Amino acid sequence: MAKIQKTNAARLLDRAGIHYELIPYHVDPDDLAATHVAAELGEDIATVFKTLVLTAGPGSLLVCVVPGDAEVDLKKAAAAAGVKKVEMLHMRDLLAATGYIRGGCSPVGMKKALPTFFHITALDHPAIYVSAGVRGLQLKVAPSDIIAYTGASVADIIKPA
Repeated sequence: MAKIQKTNAARLLDRAGIHYELIPYHVDPDDLAATHVAAELGEDIATVFKTLVLTAGPGSLLVCVVPGDAEVDLKKAAAAAGVKKVEMLHMRDLLAATGYIRGGCSPVGMKKALPTFFHITALDHPAIYVSAGVRGLQLKVAPSDIIAYTGASVADIIKPA
């Protein structure tokens, strides 16, 4: 098997002394959903988190990291961030704002540090999966470690199932 190339996100965690595993998976360009990633990994979707970038207005971004089958509640996310209103960042703006593309957006190593919010269920698991910064590669990491590293807050930011 080919050697897995470390991503910038992985190198940053190395420098911080944070233990993680790089887990590759098969990418389906027609299905970038976290549910596909969970199926490829053979893991419960509750442990596979997606990284979403929201805007609270020009130049004001925040990051929500939520279970792969969940939908961000924009009102709850705005309240967590202490702003009146947020909306999803348009896909065309993602790369310029974060350095990442859809399906490969990691909460680690964005172009600049952004306010970040993990859904409270992240702490229910010994390890969670988040993108390693490219499609086809996930970071398996202790939630408390990645939350501390990113300076994130933990909040209830999803719509009820």
